[in-house]
Amino acid sequence: MGARLRVFLTQEEERTLWELRRATTVSQRVKDRAEAVRLSHQGWYVEQIATHLHSTAKTIRKTLNAWKTKGLGGLWEASGRGRQRRWSEADIEYLEDCLRIDPRSYNSVQLAEKLCRERQVDLSPEYLRQILKKRG
Repeated sequence: MGARLRVFLTQEEERTLWELRRATTVSQRVKDRAEAVRLSHQGWYVEQIATHLHSTAKTIRKTLNAWKTKGLGGLWEASGRGRQRRWSEADIEYLEDCLRIDPRSYNSVQLAEKLCRERQVDLSPEYLRQILKKRG
């Protein structure tokens, strides 16, 4: 069995983590990570923290090690996570120009076919409709 993993905080760091835990604009994952670091500082074991936060010991260890190496920035997700877009901003601008210039009207199925045929971007009609709706 390895050495006990524990974090020691300054008063300022503890206050920052407490405020972060109570913030309304921060994701729940970041709040839980902040709480894990605080509980470690208070002397809780990794397994106790994992049980309390309904997580795994591996996740808690990862959080505590990220805090030790990266500090406060280690609590947030790394950028670039998730699936990359299949379309670019220029593709949607092209469709908006077509809608503005062309005298005929298009439905989402026709727009999806046009985008696939002319720009080689394959989007479902429903997804394309959602993108255009968000843009106004």
